[in-house]
Order: sequence, then structure tokens, then C-alpha cells
Amino acid sequence: LQTRVINARAWGRSRDWPDLSDEHLSVSLEQWLGPYLDGISRRGHLAHLDLEKILRSQLNWQAQQALERLLPTHWAVPSGSRIRLEYRIDEPPVLAVRLQEMFGCTETPTVCDNAVPVVVHLLSPARRPIQVTSDLRGFWQRTYREVKKELKGRYPKHYWPDDPTTAVATSRVRPGHAKRK
Repeated sequence: LQTRVINARAWGRSRDWPDLSDEHLSVSLEQWLGPYLDGISRRGHLAHLDLEKILRSQLNWQAQQALERLLPTHWAVPSGSRIRLEYRIDEPPVLAVRLQEMFGCTETPTVCDNAVPVVVHLLSPARRPIQVTSDLRGFWQRTYREVKKELKGRYPKHYWPDDPTTAVATSRVRPGHAKRK
């Protein structure tokens, strides 16, 4: 939450976002944390504070809704899975997803009203990184064939279509195959 708000401020998305930087939070403890310290008499009590809830209270309802729209916590990929986005301060978000779950997607995901492209970490079926890109279309056109050659031998049961831009995305070994228990 903190990183998302800091990035929303940095990326200048037409809203007065509160300053949730560590520096500002440390000098303004009394204002944002003070109201939650009633009844806190021992260090152990601090562990029971819900820091995310406390920081979220610094945003009004409209700002919370805007943050979810502009910098979502998860991204729905073509396979239907919702994958968590990883945010870092002053860096584009990262989407680490298995390659087969992105088949059919030719546009690189973006956040912040299409202003910030997501860095896509395409993973092997074993969830190991095989490609990092901010140009998904370019990956499919220029690099996929080589990746397919290498990984098809290592993962022969998995789905490796000739045209990934029109193929059906899947979170399974092959489209339509049920998961084994």
C-alpha cells in the first residue's frame, strides 16, 4: 500500500496523494499513529496494530478507489488467473507469470491510466524466469520461437503453440486439461 501510494504521487496521477514516505511518516508519527496508541502500554501491544489499515485510513474513500483502479494489487491474465503485481518505489510494477498464461495477449499490461508499462517476467512451467520484457508483442514476434525450441524439449507435455498471439492461454499443462490431484 505504501509503495503504491508513493508511486502514485511520483507518477503524478491528478490526485493529492498523502506523503507516506518513511521520512514523512517518521516525523509525523503523532498525527497518523497517535490516535491508534490508546491502551498501548507495552511493546508487545504494538504487534497487534494493523499498520496497513492505519495507513489506508490516510486515504479517503475516493482515493482508495482511485488507487485500486490506477495501481491494482493483482492483474487478470488471459488464462483467467489473478496474479499479484509487485511494486517497488520509483520502478514499474512487475508481473511474474507463467508464459502459457499470457498466450493471446499482445499488449503489455499497463497501470496508471496506461502511463506505466508493467515489466512482465515470463516464467517456465517450473516457475523459473525465462524472459523479462516490457514489450510483449516484440517478445512473441522476435524471441518466442527460440524460447519455445529450448523449453519444448525440457517440458514436452506442456502447450507450445506456433502462434502464441492467437493461442488459448492456460494455467494447466494444456488447454482444457483438468488438473490432477
